[in-house]
Amino acid sequence: MIRLPARLQEAWEAEWQPVGTPALIATSAGTILLMLVALMSEPGWVPLLDGVNLLFHEAGHPLFGLLGWEPLTILGGTLMQLLVPLLVLGSFWLRREAPGTAAAGIWCFENLLNIARYVADARAQVLPLVGGGEHDWADLLGRWGLLAQDASLAQGLRVIGWLGMLACWGWLGWRWRRSQALGAPR
Repeated sequence: MIRLPARLQEAWEAEWQPVGTPALIATSAGTILLMLVALMSEPGWVPLLDGVNLLFHEAGHPLFGLLGWEPLTILGGTLMQLLVPLLVLGSFWLRREAPGTAAAGIWCFENLLNIARYVADARAQVLPLVGGGEHDWADLLGRWGLLAQDASLAQGLRVIGWLGMLACWGWLGWRWRRSQALGAPR
């Protein structure tokens, strides 16, 4: 069994902070708004959020490029796009703050909708690319012999993204119910 450093072990075993009703309402309102925008906007593109995610994506290429393996350099954009919200999630998790943990989880899973959009474009290559460079997913799926499955892979990512967002939101509701059962202030 892997033993965590004492400080991390303490954080891991700590009780979750109570979730108040205002935090649940605010996080729920933000989640519903995000989901509505995701449903009504161009599929896989939530304007403000995915603009920020694109910055992380582009930063991931040179960062993972430092490791010197070309496929990882290409995949690095998508990895960084997921890594940033996962690091934020981990920070909230270790502090046992459920609303922040749920929001970061929703952010991470929303990224899958955007990634699915990019994967689905692997054969058609009609999406505008930053700098007009190579299409990450056309290259990767081509290398892996999966280019013909771009649409079905994208659909799987969309399903995981939507289910993950709903699961994070549901988990926050469950944490709120536990807080109420334990007599937390409303």
